Amino acid sequence: MSLVWARLTLTAYRWLGAAIYPFLGSYLAFRATKGKEEHARRRERYGFASSRRPEGPVIWAHAASVGETNAVVPLIEEVLKRGISVVLTTGTVTSATLAAERLGDRVIHQYVPLDLKPAVSRFLDYWKPDLALIAESEIWPMTILELGARRMPQVLVNGRLSDRSFSSWRKRPHLAEALFENLSLVVAQSEEDAERFRALGARPVSVSGNLKVDTEPPPYDEIELRRLQSRIGDRGVWAAVSTHAGEEAIAADVHQSLKSRHRALTIIVPRHPERADEIENMLIGRGLVVARRSRGQVITSETQIYLGDTIGEMGLYLELASIAFVGRSLTGVGGQNPLEPAMLDCAILSGRNVQNFRDSYRSLLKNGGARLVNDGETLAKSVEFLLSNRRAGEKMRAAAKKTVEELSGALPRTVRALEPYIKPLTVKAELYQEGGRLARW
Repeated sequence: MSLVWARLTLTAYRWLGAAIYPFLGSYLAFRATKGKEEHARRRERYGFASSRRPEGPVIWAHAASVGETNAVVPLIEEVLKRGISVVLTTGTVTSATLAAERLGDRVIHQYVPLDLKPAVSRFLDYWKPDLALIAESEIWPMTILELGARRMPQVLVNGRLSDRSFSSWRKRPHLAEALFENLSLVVAQSEEDAERFRALGARPVSVSGNLKVDTEPPPYDEIELRRLQSRIGDRGVWAAVSTHAGEEAIAADVHQSLKSRHRALTIIVPRHPERADEIENMLIGRGLVVARRSRGQVITSETQIYLGDTIGEMGLYLELASIAFVGRSLTGVGGQNPLEPAMLDCAILSGRNVQNFRDSYRSLLKNGGARLVNDGETLAKSVEFLLSNRRAGEKMRAAAKKTVEELSGALPRTVRALEPYIKPLTVKAELYQEGGRLARW
């Protein structure tokens, strides 16, 4: 496929999207019934604004889900220090909740418009962003094309390409080039990611490291932590976090295999809390005593599984545990972020499917802060070993924290890379503020 044909293909995609746009109401309504959309804010997905655009320069920051939102919060805070307004879009209800908790009314939150020409055009016509910052691997063709057509600078920050995504784009090199030529800059997580973006036609590309390392540890309520710790007492506690379908059953098997001398408490935190009913039924069906966090159920001496089915309390769950199995790595593919448990003093266990966080795991494994397991049986042996050998657990936790310290520095490197785009907006914001002061005077 030549570059000309690739551009024609993207043009066809643009108009196909416009054609199906009127028929998407039922799709969004269905998602709302599943808790995946806020019914009252569905119009935002069509590009209709629910807030007033502030005067002066505006940066549009987009983060798809919870992990990406956490990663860009410190970057957004750097932008806010310069007096520049930020419109933050996310794609999930959980990430919207997180944005409200972390940033409050300091930013304007909107749900990201559907990647269709009418929705994206309406969004851009209203907000008129001076710069778009897109987090990680959010490659939305229509959004990229519309920003490019309007000559609006767009930068991919904390950029990464999974093995699967890179392989897919490599099969369509001209299509990739026709898209990526619209990016003003890619700030990649690693040298490997940078080389992948360059191979697909992105220019220029720099390397920052992973912004997730420079985030604050997940917050938690200290009073609630002490209350739960007093109920748990001296029991051995391990957590299976960010689990995907099938991994909760593996965690249950691990719990049932642990030796009785540990009187172990297993904490299960599913990646998608809406699966909690299904998980609870599975656990009870295995004869396990379950307490659900969302229902305020109390941990007693009889409780075997504490089901962490709430949003925004990962810090609490990890503080309670000394060992964390990080999910989407045994039954899923790609893994989840291991750096949060590393920050909160956990020894880290994971399956081998951690391609999306390869660099983080490489450093953790090198330092001895993490171990990879092949299946539920080896996971059970690892949990048993760490509960039985306090010194080994302490050594792993110290190594994990050391790894976080070594990997830090992505935020200042990202800010430096963005300086040519942000500095003019900082001056513009100061002029608007000065103009406002003179008008009031």
